[in-house]
Amino acid sequence: MPNLQPYADPTYFFYLLVALAPLAIGLYFGKRFVWYEILVSLAFIFLIFDTGHYVNQGIAILVYSIWQFCLVSFYSAYRKTKNANWVFYLMVALSILPITMVRFGAIGVFKPEFTLLGFLGISYLTFRSTGMIIETRDGAIKEFKPIMFLRFMLFMPTLSSGPIDRYTRFAGDAGSVPERTDYIDMLGYAVKSYFLGFVYKFILSYYFGQIVYPFFQSLAMGDNHHGFSWWLIGVAYSYGMYLFFDFAGYSCFAIATSYVMGIKSPINFNQPYRAHNIKDFWNRWHMSLSFWFRDFVFMRFSFMVMRKKWIKNRTTVSNVGYLVNMMVMGLWHGLTWYYIVYALLHGTGMIVNDAWLRFKKKHRDQIPHNKFTEVFAIFLTFNFVMLTFLVFCGFLDKFWFHH
Repeated sequence: MPNLQPYADPTYFFYLLVALAPLAIGLYFGKRFVWYEILVSLAFIFLIFDTGHYVNQGIAILVYSIWQFCLVSFYSAYRKTKNANWVFYLMVALSILPITMVRFGAIGVFKPEFTLLGFLGISYLTFRSTGMIIETRDGAIKEFKPIMFLRFMLFMPTLSSGPIDRYTRFAGDAGSVPERTDYIDMLGYAVKSYFLGFVYKFILSYYFGQIVYPFFQSLAMGDNHHGFSWWLIGVAYSYGMYLFFDFAGYSCFAIATSYVMGIKSPINFNQPYRAHNIKDFWNRWHMSLSFWFRDFVFMRFSFMVMRKKWIKNRTTVSNVGYLVNMMVMGLWHGLTWYYIVYALLHGTGMIVNDAWLRFKKKHRDQIPHNKFTEVFAIFLTFNFVMLTFLVFCGFLDKFWFHH
């Protein structure tokens, strides 16, 4: 059996399109072959984890899915009659427990065996299951449907790196069949996304990630003067370009495959390097992730703080919320100093941006707003993001501490 890593090479796409053809034909004629869709997802998941060290990951995803199934089904049944806060928080804690153990295992806090709980896509499956518990608490999910839960959790196109969907939105698509004209439009969008993904992932990402980024890394390592080198600027910008094209290319593939399967997975990138400020950047960059944190961390934290009157000033609530939100996001990436510093930089950037907008509003008669200021705002935001990517990429850890 071949080992097929998601969207990694042309062989994967050949198998993928052959497998999806019957499903696409059925959708074209108004039929959704649910069990065939499930079998395709399971088959491709099996082919990801069928050889070598991937076998352990395959076992881990099986155990993980059973764990989350038990948690969500239990809480759904419990929520029909009761709504104790401690039960809700316990369910959320148990839902994020596996990835927490993996993160601590990766830095040696737990025994190395805990990292075996990890598998390709555990972060994104955690968002799905934890989001379901939160939406069940809110009343958005009224009933637990076992088959729909498994279809949602193990939806193959977005398994490894998103986009992060919401159960209520996914279930609406998965429980219906698009009109033929709509599905034809979806197929057209899928074709465009596949082509764009190939350009991003296999040309531009390769160029920046395999040629330019290593080139600047080598120059910087050879020119380390007391922890500084001007070549670090090249490291930052080349990594920023590589990260965008690699991740956006993957997202194009995932969304295209979802559309072929009749599921409109949310877009993940919308010209992020044209953002006018750091908040606008996060409304364009890894959108499904930033919106998840906005809705389930920032908004809930801010509401709780105001409701309990821990902080009375709304501006202070927002500022603390930005830092908490970005810190949680940073820790989600990993328990390392550079993810934490990156999170603090972006949280601080949001605080400064809000302060500037308040100042600008107060002095709008004295501060011009025109094409030049808009271009300057984009320029400033782009360079801030790129320089923070120098921290995020982890190269400084090697440059400063392991040279």
